[in-house]
Amino acid sequence: MSVQYKDYYQSLGVPRTASADEIKKAFRKLAREFHPDVAKDKKKAEEKFKEINEAYEVLSDADKRKKYDELGANWKSGAEFRPPPGYGGQAFRGRHAGGGEDFHFGGTGFSDFFEQMFGARMRGAGAGGFGQRGNFSPDDLAERGADIEGDIMVTLEEVARGSVRTVNVRHGDRAESHQVKIPPGISEGQKLRLAGRGESGSGGGENGDLFLRVRFAKHPDFEVDGHNLVYELELAPWEAALGAEIAVPTLDGKVNIKIPAGAPSGQKLRVRHHGLAQRDGTRGDLMVVTKIVVPEKISGAEKKLWEQLAHDSKFNPRG
Repeated sequence: MSVQYKDYYQSLGVPRTASADEIKKAFRKLAREFHPDVAKDKKKAEEKFKEINEAYEVLSDADKRKKYDELGANWKSGAEFRPPPGYGGQAFRGRHAGGGEDFHFGGTGFSDFFEQMFGARMRGAGAGGFGQRGNFSPDDLAERGADIEGDIMVTLEEVARGSVRTVNVRHGDRAESHQVKIPPGISEGQKLRLAGRGESGSGGGENGDLFLRVRFAKHPDFEVDGHNLVYELELAPWEAALGAEIAVPTLDGKVNIKIPAGAPSGQKLRVRHHGLAQRDGTRGDLMVVTKIVVPEKISGAEKKLWEQLAHDSKFNPRG
């Protein structure tokens, strides 16, 4: 089955030789620009946000990036592409052992190309089949339909607040739409089950189920650590030395935190109850990790101040 080739480097605006840091920087810049919560044109921003998230999902993972690069640089974005035999996860599409139907999903946040290359595998055929007795009833001829399994991209905002998403499923020529409830506190890797929405049973057997495996969308500001969020706060040397009050982002808006004087790089400051929702209704914490950043360029006046500080200060980091 052919799909449209996705140029993930083009999506992030970086060359194929880009370093991991360059890829991360490009993603963060674009994700902040096109995050649906801040963009004016939310529909357009949402599609772009999914596109750059998918690209970063692949290019930020060394194994996935290597696998993607093995396809070569000769494909044109949008060109018809047929995966090599045995390549990829065959996500969101699979066949019954007897031929059956193809399954295609929409509204999950991932493109057909990603689904073919990097998505979850189908769970396989149902546990039907003939009985082992010499005489069998019509019930023994019934075969349960196969379960099908795929991925669904869930933003951290959805994890915090919950949401309802529309997922489209096409079974051959038949299209269905399902409302999928994403409860607050859902975990990465958790599977959402839609009973009876998998492959059709045969001989009167029941339908299989549809399972959607949750994959958290990458966020421009936060990393996820269980139900906690981690935010790297860049500090100027004087802010770290003198202390400061700085506004940091959360999923609920900005909050002010105090940086103690003499804060070293790597110090962790906890902002309670500003992490992800948990199943019991409580929330994790936001962990702010300090990082001291030195200016790359300084003016002549600034240089004189630094030289004066170097002359007057008794501090020796190696002492």
